[in-house]
Amino acid sequence: MELTFRKVKEKDLPEVLEMIANDQLGKTREKFELPLPDSYLKAFEVIIRDPNQELMVAELNEEIVGTFQLSYLQYLTYQGGMRVLVEAVRVKDTHRGKGIGHEIFSYIIESSKSHGAHMVQLTSDKKRTDARRFYESFGFEPSHEGFKLHF
Repeated sequence: MELTFRKVKEKDLPEVLEMIANDQLGKTREKFELPLPDSYLKAFEVIIRDPNQELMVAELNEEIVGTFQLSYLQYLTYQGGMRVLVEAVRVKDTHRGKGIGHEIFSYIIESSKSHGAHMVQLTSDKKRTDARRFYESFGFEPSHEGFKLHF
């Protein structure tokens, strides 16, 4: 299997957002409908204009089969190091269990290294026990307790 990776284009948004909305938690917090709500289009414009953001798709034989977002964060800690925050990793439901997630994370790790990052970090909802095992298979370690304040 040879995946290709590229930045999301506006025409890809419906497919990307359908993947994001099509999981246990996405179904409770996303509003996938066509035409897409303006909030998604506005967010897309902000993301693509930010040089520290990469909203990506993974393609197999020119079919979008996965998506993820990388945020490159420069810090003063770790001697002025950079880390990469991974968000919204999804694999199309018809392609799950075929190693695509593994290929996506291999790409994420190598891309992060090539950008000079010293760390890749992500959060995962505690309800996603399968995802936690998957991340741990790459060497990710649960290291912090996270906090959120929703408005």
